[in-house]
This record gives sequence, C-alpha cells and structure tokens, in this order.
Amino acid sequence: MALDDRTLTALRDDATRELPRTAALRHALHRVPETGLDLPATQRLVLDALADLDLEVTTGRSLSSVTAVLRGARPGPTVLLRGDMDGLPVTEDTGEDFTSQHAGVMHACGHDLHVAGLVAAARLLAARRDEIAGSVVLMFQPGEEGHHGARLMIEEGVLDASGERAVAAYGVHVMSAGIPTGVVACRPGTFMAASDTVRVTVHGRGGHGSKPYLAADPVPVAAEVVLALQAMVTRQFDVFDPVVVTVGRIAAGTKDNVIPDDAHLDATVRTFSEATHAAVPERLARVVEHVAAAHGMTATVDYRRGYPVTVNHAPEVDRARRLTRQMMGEAGWVDARDPVPGAEDFSYVLQEVPGAFVFVGATPPGEDPAAAAYNHSPRARFADEALVTGPAVLAALALDRLAEG
Repeated sequence: MALDDRTLTALRDDATRELPRTAALRHALHRVPETGLDLPATQRLVLDALADLDLEVTTGRSLSSVTAVLRGARPGPTVLLRGDMDGLPVTEDTGEDFTSQHAGVMHACGHDLHVAGLVAAARLLAARRDEIAGSVVLMFQPGEEGHHGARLMIEEGVLDASGERAVAAYGVHVMSAGIPTGVVACRPGTFMAASDTVRVTVHGRGGHGSKPYLAADPVPVAAEVVLALQAMVTRQFDVFDPVVVTVGRIAAGTKDNVIPDDAHLDATVRTFSEATHAAVPERLARVVEHVAAAHGMTATVDYRRGYPVTVNHAPEVDRARRLTRQMMGEAGWVDARDPVPGAEDFSYVLQEVPGAFVFVGATPPGEDPAAAAYNHSPRARFADEALVTGPAVLAALALDRLAEG
C-alpha cells in the first residue's frame, strides 16, 4: 500500500527538525576526509552516530565499511539504502568554516552529505519501527572513487545482511551545481556511464632527432592514434548509443632532439550500454595496433574495466517520482533528459537488485546552479539544506517498498 500524504509530510517535517544534527555530522565528516578503502576516522564517526538507534551493526573485513540492519516490528522483505563515505585527493579551496583538516584531501563530491543523510534516514525509519514490516540494510561504503567499494561490500554479503536478499536498493547523490537545492533528478534506464581506462604504448626505435629516417619515431604515431580514436567513436558506434574517449595524458621522450623508443597514452572511455561497453575494447585495440603497424611499429593496449553502466529500474524511478512530488511538490522533481557521462559504483548494486539512484540538488544558497563549482572541484560547496530532501526521500522509498510486502 502506497504511503499517504500525511506520512510523507511527517517524514519531510521530521527531516527538517533533524537538520541541525544532520548538518553537524556532515561538518564533522567534512573536516576529516579520507580516501580509498580504509577510512578509520569516518567509520568511527558513523558508528558513534548510529550507536543509539538499536541496529545490528557490523564492519567490513577488507574495507572499513559499516553495515547496519534496522529490523521492523513485523517480518517482511528487505530494502537497502546506501551512502558512500570516501573523499578525493583534492586540496580544498571553499572557505567553509568546517574546511578539511587533512592536507590534500577533500569531500569534493559530497559524500559527507551522503553519510550524514543516510544516518538521518536511519533516524526517520527508527522512529517508525513499529510501522515497518521487514528490514532496512544501511550500507555505508568506502572506496566509491575508483576503488570498487560497492563490489567488495557485495562480495562480503551486504545484499544479504538481513538474512535474506534485498528486494530493492536506493541511493542518493548530491550535486553542487546544475540542480537547484532540494530538487531531485532522475531517469529510468541508463542514468550514468560505464567508465574504463586504457593505457597505450607505441613501441618505436629511438634515435637522433635530426635523422628520424634512421629511427622509428613513436611520437607522431601516438598523435595519429589520438585522432584515429576520435574517428572510431563517430564512425563505428551509433550516435544514439555514444562512446566518449578522452586522452588525458601523453608522455614520451626526455629531450627535444632525442627520439624515444616508446610513447604512452592514457585515456578514459565512457559508454552508455552494456552492448557498447562489451564491444569497445576489441575495436579500440584494433585501431591502435593497425595505426602502429601502418608505420612499421607495434603497440600494446592495457584496457582495464572500471564501473559498469548505472541502470535505473523504471518502476523504482516511478516510485521515486511519485513520492518526491507528494512530499516536495511538483517542482521538487525533474525528469533527467539524458544520461550522465560520470560513473558510479552503485551500478554494481543495481546489477543485482532492482532500484533507483537519484540526484539531489545541493547548490549553495545565492549561487546560480548553472555557474556554481561542480562536483570534484576544489571550490565545490554543498548546501546543508539538501539534507532535508535526501534523507526524507530515502526513508520514503524504503517505507513505500516495504509496504508492498
């Protein structure tokens, strides 16, 4: 049975009353950002914040994750809610009075809001324990920023933490720009791209820069490879199922008049469907190797899979849209027109169970969403007010899905 307006209004109002405590936790997390899979200070703050909620709490074996199970008053299915915990190797330049105390590390992607928001959602749900038939798994995950933390938590059993497999999973990501504060944006199907990395080495033969005909210069071949890859993505793939290849690093040589033996390219590859994700490695390698061969050289391609495509399940997006509009009004929801080229390891969770991953606007007060510093910027700032919408939506999604039985 769907949640009624009274329940949804109460969730929103309770999240508003909780905001000072939620924001205080967010600020504490923001001061001590950590990167990767080992986040001891962050884990300690999470454990302390959950201590009074009567949850079944466990910590990870291979990473500093926290998994907490909230049992309802009656038996029923299990729903999972996720918040990622890690920061980025970015030097903060925001001027916030709770700025990072860890040199060279910053919560530049808003994961401090994700953690604080998930704790707030747990409080909203714990206050309604008597109304819940089922369980809610709270997934506090390290290592989202390139370390496959979600996959590792799945391997350690987070989807079955309650004793049975979760029937649905939901996650929130705050945005420091692009969306007004508190507005939720989402779309069914592909929502975020798959992200892979590739390193190309063109093998030549070094020599004197004045006599390139006596050597085999890999540098112009590497430059030709960069251009050939751009032609590949526009000529071998459907424009409505795109591929993005960006070469972010080229390295070769030691001096202007020395032809090096090798030239190196590092690139990121973004795809938006499983079929294209599967096809890219072979086609990319073929282009690279054949360009090199045309110049009498060889090339090696080290193609590494990153995160898969993040695919939202249409019925769960419908649920999120309905609940958000009931709680926040029609203007509180935006149907995202296009997928986002960024990648997200909640994709691993959505490969296993149906669910939805949504964006919540957190543009700072007084700033234009179109001009504010974007996530990952050293100047990215996030509005605490987003910590009303995020927790309320997560709690509503859990309650609504559990009410279905």
